[in-house]
Amino acid sequence: MTTELFSKILVANRGEIACRVFKTAKRLGIGTVAVHSEADANALHVEMADEKVFIGAAPASQSYLVIDKIIEACKETGADAVHPGYGFLSERAEFAERLKAEGITFIGPPVNAIEAMGDKITSKKIAAEANVSTVPGFMGLIDDAEHAVEIANGIGYPVMIKASAGGGGKGMRIAWNDAEAREGFDRSKSEAASSFGDDRIFIEKFVTEPRHIEIQVLADSHGNAVYLGERECSIQRRNQKVIEEAPSPFLDAETRKAMGEQAVALAQAVGYSSAGTVEFIVDKDRNFYFLEMNTRLQVEHPVTELITGVDLVEQMIRVAAGERLSITQDDIKLKGWAIESRLYAEDPYRNFLPSIGRLTRYRPPAEGKRFDGVIVRNDTGVFEGGEISMFYDPMIAKLCTWAPSREEAVEAMAESLDAFEVEGIGHNLPFLSAVMDHPRFRSGAITTAFIAEEYPDGFSGAELSADNLRLVAATAATAQWIADRRASFISGRMEKGAKYGPSETPFVVRAAGEEFEIAIDDEATRGFYDQESLTAPPNGEWGTPIWLTFADEDETRAYQIAWRPGDRIATIFAETDEEGHWREIAAMKIVPIPGGFRVRYRGADLKVKVMPPHVARLAALMPEKQPPDTSNLLLCPMPGLVVALNVAEGDEVQEGQTLAIIEAMKMENVLRAEKAGKVAKIPVEVGASLAVDAVIMEFER
Repeated sequence: MTTELFSKILVANRGEIACRVFKTAKRLGIGTVAVHSEADANALHVEMADEKVFIGAAPASQSYLVIDKIIEACKETGADAVHPGYGFLSERAEFAERLKAEGITFIGPPVNAIEAMGDKITSKKIAAEANVSTVPGFMGLIDDAEHAVEIANGIGYPVMIKASAGGGGKGMRIAWNDAEAREGFDRSKSEAASSFGDDRIFIEKFVTEPRHIEIQVLADSHGNAVYLGERECSIQRRNQKVIEEAPSPFLDAETRKAMGEQAVALAQAVGYSSAGTVEFIVDKDRNFYFLEMNTRLQVEHPVTELITGVDLVEQMIRVAAGERLSITQDDIKLKGWAIESRLYAEDPYRNFLPSIGRLTRYRPPAEGKRFDGVIVRNDTGVFEGGEISMFYDPMIAKLCTWAPSREEAVEAMAESLDAFEVEGIGHNLPFLSAVMDHPRFRSGAITTAFIAEEYPDGFSGAELSADNLRLVAATAATAQWIADRRASFISGRMEKGAKYGPSETPFVVRAAGEEFEIAIDDEATRGFYDQESLTAPPNGEWGTPIWLTFADEDETRAYQIAWRPGDRIATIFAETDEEGHWREIAAMKIVPIPGGFRVRYRGADLKVKVMPPHVARLAALMPEKQPPDTSNLLLCPMPGLVVALNVAEGDEVQEGQTLAIIEAMKMENVLRAEKAGKVAKIPVEVGASLAVDAVIMEFER
């Protein structure tokens, strides 16, 4: 009953995780309180809560990380419990202790568990004592960079250098030699100090061909504990998870059981209660090694909820209120498959560097259960018109799909990403789409090196298959045909309901270096297009099929395309059988540009030219505009803060030499020289805030 839980919960966090907790709290009839910084005054989580409290300036160190302000907000509103979300104070033992001293319930594990598992060095020792398989490494304190090199040589390269108090990929580096060990130690130590206030570092063996698989555990304060299957988190970039799924396509039942039992044993060894995650690294032979335990709710928890039907936030609240778990291990059944894609404000065309600004358009796909049984879920903390700030994590949303099988879940995710509209900032949506269509990902043969191996030179857009490129060409030609018809109606050149003059309309379509000659058969198009109906969805509900022929094919194709001039999404249907049934086969983002359309589909971002044949012949003779030469400039690749300038005006630099360090979204980015040269001018100084493409250095030509 609600009376047995809490009267009011304050979420000491922001963004999508605060919104997520509020949803469950409201369903349970519990009051909600949001805290917010100056930058988040109009944020979605603030709007969702019953009450709100301002706690300080935009930097987290002056707001979300200030324990006194959180406690004062609890007192001001009468909140009797605090959910920490993830990040910020979620794994800070001091925070849990202070709340307890004030008589406020911490919706999370006991202090001793946070202390034991929050320190990666201590946690590995405890794991070893609990007979949990661990990775070889050095758990003691490391004096300096030279000591780090000595340890790395003793373990054997490659090694992973990690912040003891780290998380979210911060304070983490892989070193393959002595030089990388020295620099990795310095950078990890610096990031750890700025992100966690704790610069302790440890080193362990880096497992090659690894998979990152984690076990979700749930425990109460009465000695009961269960595991809720695993999550595959191997698609990572810079040690930051990008795509997760549950269950793993790699594990067998025997390995799943062994990992789950070890995770529960570790939780019980530290007297754990609440939801938590035990992370493992798994090699190609299914040998698994303990990495760390996250004593909080994980970002990727929705996929576990989708395959188990368990609301993890609700369980955390009930456990914190002193209830026993209402489920046993035998009650937990894994059903179907779930995929999560993390949509970040990171520009994939600029090596995934952070992007900030206003969301001029934000239209996620519809949530809920679809007609084919697929479930779409979107956890978000933003809205159209809101801003992505430079002060916090760049996550925009977590898009999830569930289906009976992995193949169906992946395809549902690909379709949902195609229909997800985000404008105004750089974002990784095209990259997520490309991964969903990648043969290696589809096969499940993935490791944590997937992105580095498949995109070694960064991401410059996906290359569409021949069939998909033809579909893009057909869609663009049809969109042009519809737009031309509409223009004829508006100009009065065509009366409403009139038939068209020519028997067919020819187009030349150029996309991705390919050229297609397409003829749309006007006479074969059954029915009429008028000012009210300028599109063609399935079964004639809104219109009729478009019949077209590619010049290099004998067969005429029929499509129905739900699109009107002004629409940003074109939905394409095709016949599925001889009885005339139609089904949706694609959704494309399509907007007019001079001479054609910009079309985005399955990770490709194309400028598609659509022209009459005589115009196409002339266009082929036009020279292409060349971009300006910036080869002698070091440009800021993302909005950020200048942390260090490692050279001075007049210095000679060598290829690969560190020139500057830019901090953005709590990550330090090292900028190196692409070639040897001499620094002519440095127009910025340390501490300056720079915009994208701001000039940091100018070199002599």
